[in-house]
Amino acid sequence: MRRAGKVVREVLELVRGHVKPGATTADLERVAEARISELGAKPAFKGYHGFPCVLCTSINQEVVHGIPSKKRVLKEGDIVSVDCGAIVDGYYGDAAITVPVGEKIAPDTVRLLAATEKSLYAGIAAVKPGATLGDIGAAVQGVVEAEGFSVVRDFVGHGIGSHMHEDPQVPNFGEAGSGMRLKAGMVIAIEPMVNAGKPDVRVLRDGWTAVTNDGSMSAHFEHTVAVTDTGAKVLTE
Repeated sequence: MRRAGKVVREVLELVRGHVKPGATTADLERVAEARISELGAKPAFKGYHGFPCVLCTSINQEVVHGIPSKKRVLKEGDIVSVDCGAIVDGYYGDAAITVPVGEKIAPDTVRLLAATEKSLYAGIAAVKPGATLGDIGAAVQGVVEAEGFSVVRDFVGHGIGSHMHEDPQVPNFGEAGSGMRLKAGMVIAIEPMVNAGKPDVRVLRDGWTAVTNDGSMSAHFEHTVAVTDTGAKVLTE
């Protein structure tokens, strides 16, 4: 899984360098697909329940599961979340980043990105044997709401291993001390999805792309994290 995670990280950093005004999300898809192949891995998303691409690319008010397209041109001031998964020898890695497009990003949007990434690392810091899923969710939620943003409830993190999505679900909200207890050897994907406005979302007619109900900006960061005897080990760093 560490090897799969390394592929995902390398692909995301490569794609980050191609995010610029005038690029299309299809451009990002081509770069990612080629690199996954070069690294001897398989894309985790393409064909998963019929999803057509190796990346999810979600712009501005799009929360998750945006489909890359030649028609989606990135503009100065946009943000784009890029979610990528890879398979190496039957095991999965999964991570996401949200990247600003250009230099002229609204201050509130800069705060949104910073708070979302900070909340991810707060969730990771809560990971250790004997901790609960509620400890992770409460840590994420605490950071997000302290900044005046909201945590999406309709989508959550997940277990991951020889399948893309495994038990348990890993919410980005909850009460400390509640839920399943973590054990060494478990691997989970922690992925805060954070809205600048209200938490409500809806799925578009393409059956995939989730957007904020109120049209507010949304950010998404994710790591695949192993539970070890000494705490969290991030496999997609």
